Amino acid sequence: MAASTTGTEPKQKEFTAMQRRWWAFQPVTKPAVPVVTRKHLVANEIDAFVQSKLEAKALPSNPRADKVTLLRRVSLDLTGLPPTPEDVQAFVSDNSPEAWAKVVDRLLASKHYGERWARHWLDLARYADSDGFKADDTRPNIWRYRDYVIQSFNEDKPYDRFIKEQIAGDELYPNDPQALVATGFNRHFPDEYNARNLMQRRQELMFDITDVVGSTFMGLTMGCAKCHDHKFDAILHKDYYRLQAFFANTRIEDGAALVSATERAAYEKQLAIWEEKTKPVRDEMAKVLAPMRQTMWKDGFDKFPPEIQESITTAADKRTPIQWHMYYKAKPQIEYSDVDVAKKLKGDAAKRYKELQAELAKFNDSKPADLPLAQSMVDNASESPKTHVLAVGNYAVPQYEVEPGFLSILDPAPAKIVKPAGSHTSGRRSALANWLADPKNPLTARVMVNRVWHYHFGRGLSGTPSDFGVMGERPSHPELLDYLTATFIENGWSLKKLHRAILLSNAYQQSSDYNAEAAKTDPENKLVWRFTRRRLEGETIRDAMLAVSGTLNGKMGGPGVYPPLPPGVITRGGWKKDEDTSEASRRSVYIFVRRNTRYPMFEAFDMPDTHESCARRNNTVTAGQALDLLNNELVLDWSRALAKRAGNDAGMSAESRVERAYRLVYSRAPKAEETAAAVAFLQRHQPVAGSEQAAFVDLCHMLLNSNEFVYMN
Repeated sequence: MAASTTGTEPKQKEFTAMQRRWWAFQPVTKPAVPVVTRKHLVANEIDAFVQSKLEAKALPSNPRADKVTLLRRVSLDLTGLPPTPEDVQAFVSDNSPEAWAKVVDRLLASKHYGERWARHWLDLARYADSDGFKADDTRPNIWRYRDYVIQSFNEDKPYDRFIKEQIAGDELYPNDPQALVATGFNRHFPDEYNARNLMQRRQELMFDITDVVGSTFMGLTMGCAKCHDHKFDAILHKDYYRLQAFFANTRIEDGAALVSATERAAYEKQLAIWEEKTKPVRDEMAKVLAPMRQTMWKDGFDKFPPEIQESITTAADKRTPIQWHMYYKAKPQIEYSDVDVAKKLKGDAAKRYKELQAELAKFNDSKPADLPLAQSMVDNASESPKTHVLAVGNYAVPQYEVEPGFLSILDPAPAKIVKPAGSHTSGRRSALANWLADPKNPLTARVMVNRVWHYHFGRGLSGTPSDFGVMGERPSHPELLDYLTATFIENGWSLKKLHRAILLSNAYQQSSDYNAEAAKTDPENKLVWRFTRRRLEGETIRDAMLAVSGTLNGKMGGPGVYPPLPPGVITRGGWKKDEDTSEASRRSVYIFVRRNTRYPMFEAFDMPDTHESCARRNNTVTAGQALDLLNNELVLDWSRALAKRAGNDAGMSAESRVERAYRLVYSRAPKAEETAAAVAFLQRHQPVAGSEQAAFVDLCHMLLNSNEFVYMN
């Protein structure tokens, strides 16, 4: 099956002193909080670290933003939705010292928090509802992973547990169905499922998993080391394959039932009753299908190269571990469902099969409902295929064998693997999961803390969230990063406690006003002398429009939904039409993600390519974005709904309607000059628009298209 190995393991490379001293590989220690002179600007320890840097550069700190700006900022940041007028009134009227903390706690407790922050994680996980490649086939149950992430964030699941479930949930928590769903993290690779060179396909999937695990959890770009020792970082050629070896035994499992043993037993009992009743009908159906099934099997089998054919035909007790992997990869291309085979029937066979289907349908009342299924990754067996270092990353040129292991600069010995007693798994992924989630690991917690800072401020303390290596950006506040990391671990890896500390700091509450003198010294605002204004993502813009127009459907979870596409958009793999039109108005995180056809509005606003993990989104400003919001029929519909909502009381004056629209869209009252300009526009535009209401719709459309609405200030 495998090509002959070449070469022997080279002598262990000696790391340089600089590599050993590299900041990201140093143990996390909790530094002392610095003493600063601007004590009035210190709300918590975070501010002491920030002010220390600013004082060293003689830079000012921006004053606190006004309450409306702060509420809008934190609402969009934590939930992806703007505050309601009632939220604004309550906060503005609350003059207690705890007013801001109460807002933060309320938003962290909102169900919308998980929907907002899951979107960040799904970018990292390269989540999609389809395979990619030419066919871009649908993954019908992968949405359960998306819902798992939302639920985990809302529950404030400890991040170390979150890691373990996604790497090895099936091994570590075999009685928890959600832990099995979590392993879908490594199921998100793009995949040409009907490829015939299965060894190559397997290797490409292994490359994807290795790269994404390395960048997401360790903050290291591992890919360079698949061909040679990393040119810049302390990652050896063999380290890449040592990491890959943890997953050497992993295979796709798309039919895993998410039920307890009791539920499974009840299902099988009911199924046995149905099978006994229907056996004569099903036996005849099988006979009708058999000739076509054999033809389809042979057609698929003949297209495989000889070594794959051998894996298929070798007796089960004689297959090697790698042959088992090839068998499972080949299986979907030679074994077809009754539905697929029946589609190929012609003439009398097709007619008879339809008659038998009608007979079988008479027993539907006794047939148990289908079990909920997950699309996951599990170990093939207790024994794993061998892993070799590959010459220039070529699966056909294996060199010396390696065992599962971690980064040599941190732990050069092979990983200690303990196979779970009585289990059919290897225990390899459990070893990796425990190492990643170990508080002594210098990378994992640091990486996540930096990510959270990045999403709050638009820039991490290290500006390269998935690259803590030499070519990445060194942290602007290394002591603050370590302080937050140590505290994060002390607090039980709680993300909500980390959020709370950051949001209660004066650094987060600063205005976004520009200071030309400060910008001369720190033009990129690395030292956090102000809050950086930034444009919202396409998903948040859409959700905010739905919210202010009063059309947002707050239903959570379930299969992806299909909002209408603009005319002319063609999707390979299809785009359903939701029978319930309200489904199209659900939050953007629930929109079906087809890899080869990104939802046009999101694509215009820099949605990442879901074939790859995305640590930070691009933030472009293009004419296409403005044109999309101006001409998109859905945005026009939301503008109509907003106009109706803002003017739904009889006898309202033009000034009153304008004020209500501003409060809904901008969370504030209009200034006198804004009211005057808006009223003048309505009077001037009414003859052109055709009616007073149509003119007001156009005004609302303008508000939704404005920078104030699509930016976080």
